[in-house]
Amino acid sequence: MFPERLRALRHGQSITLEQLAADLNKQYPGPDERANTSSQIGNWERGVRTPSYIEIRKLAEYFDVTMDYLSGKADHDEYDLGKLFLSGKQLSFNHKLLTSEDRYGLFQLIEGYLHGKKRRTVHDENDQQEELDLGLDDSKK
Repeated sequence: MFPERLRALRHGQSITLEQLAADLNKQYPGPDERANTSSQIGNWERGVRTPSYIEIRKLAEYFDVTMDYLSGKADHDEYDLGKLFLSGKQLSFNHKLLTSEDRYGLFQLIEGYLHGKKRRTVHDENDQQEELDLGLDDSKK
């Protein structure tokens, strides 16, 4: 499972083996660390070798996934937003750091949305809804 997930993550971001090795070496430098190589990562992807716990942790952090997902222990890489908002981890949105008040406010907004969603009626499938333009995709303009 690990080789397939690593390959899928790397291909999904169009990263070469050489780029991944260089990025890992840059992101995790250290005198006690052996440098990652493209052939080493290729061996992991082919299942020829198995990375150490430390290497799996580095890859999980690099791709922003859990180690359980990367190693195949979990089927989906999912986060509980409630726990994430209330955790001590630094969170950002659009490259802006969220304060504790921001996090709590967002938590309350999501709670309210989900609570209100239970009370909404289900509309007919033939109903057409207008798209909400969040201004995130400027290529359509």
